[in-house]
This record gives sequence, C-alpha cells and structure tokens, in this order.
Amino acid sequence: MMTEREKMLAGLLYDCGDSELLAQWHKAKDLIRSYNQIDSSNLEEKNAILTELLGGKGKNLWITAPFFVDYGNNIYFGNNCEVNMNCTFLDDNKIIIGDNILIAPNVQIYTAFHPLNAIDRFGEIKEDGTFEFCKTQTAPVTIGDNVWIGGGVIILPGVTIGNNVVIGAGSVVTKDIPSNFLAFGNPCKVIKSLSK
Repeated sequence: MMTEREKMLAGLLYDCGDSELLAQWHKAKDLIRSYNQIDSSNLEEKNAILTELLGGKGKNLWITAPFFVDYGNNIYFGNNCEVNMNCTFLDDNKIIIGDNILIAPNVQIYTAFHPLNAIDRFGEIKEDGTFEFCKTQTAPVTIGDNVWIGGGVIILPGVTIGNNVVIGAGSVVTKDIPSNFLAFGNPCKVIKSLSK
C-alpha cells in the first residue's frame, strides 16, 4: 500500500493531513523561517539551512530572503542559480531546476492542484460541520539550463521549460516551453527564437 507521500509524488490524490507529510511541512516552515530571519551576511548558516531544507543543490546557490516553500525536500537546484526575493515554491511534487538559472522576485512555482468538484476536494461535510483536509494532486515542474524567469511569473503544475529560455515578467506558464525561445504572456506563449 502506498504512503500519502508516495501518492503525492506519483500525482495521485493524496491526504495533505497525513502525519508524515505534516511533519515535513512543519519542519520546512521552521527551517524557512530561520532562513528568512538570519542576517543576510551569515552565508555559512544560510548554506547549512538550505542543505537541510532542499532535496539537493549544486554549487553557488543564492536565494534572497524571504523565500517560501511547502516541503523543501522536493526542490533540486543545479549549479550557479540565483533566486531573488519573495519567491514561493509549492513543492508538493519535484521542482527540478538546472544550471545557470536566474529567477526574479515574486516568482511562484506550483506543483499542486485540486479537483474541480468541491465534493472531490473536501468530501462530505460531517454532522459537526468539519471536513477532511483538501484532497490534492500534483505534477512536477522542470526548468532546464541557462533559463531566466522574469519577475512575477507563475509556473503551473506539470510544466517543463527547456534550455536557454527567457520567460517575460508577469507571464503565467500553463504549458511546456521548448528550448531556445523567448516566451511571455498570460497564458505564456513562444514569441521568438533565441537561437544564434
């Protein structure tokens, strides 16, 4: 029988109120609170927190506080990545980020989504007025190498962004973006080739 975490990572409906998931969620919230409050110049402690928080990271990772995550341990960074302030990564599934990445302020990366039907989201309301934790599904987000994500971009579950891509500020990325393109808009669309 699958655990709720296994269901979560497989993209199946899962229970967010599961004790294992809640324990990791609370751990991540405590770690990220510490990260966001530590002196900006305390690079050694910031690196130690990120090492404990994240699923994996390469060399030269710079994340400007504040930074927000769900679980943290489903986020993987390559080398030479910079995340500017006030970014939110809902890593209910894997968020895999390649090498040489620039992520501007206020970027949101979502891997979680919910059933459209309210009964499927919450189940039947009980006689005492309570209901179950919201049922959730997930899909991973993958970002290739040499990508620049502009300010305020929202990346939705299941999206893959190729290599050498620029996503313009304010875009909502609902579908895959192939390598070597500038793309922007709501919804985000390929605008022109960046191939030399």
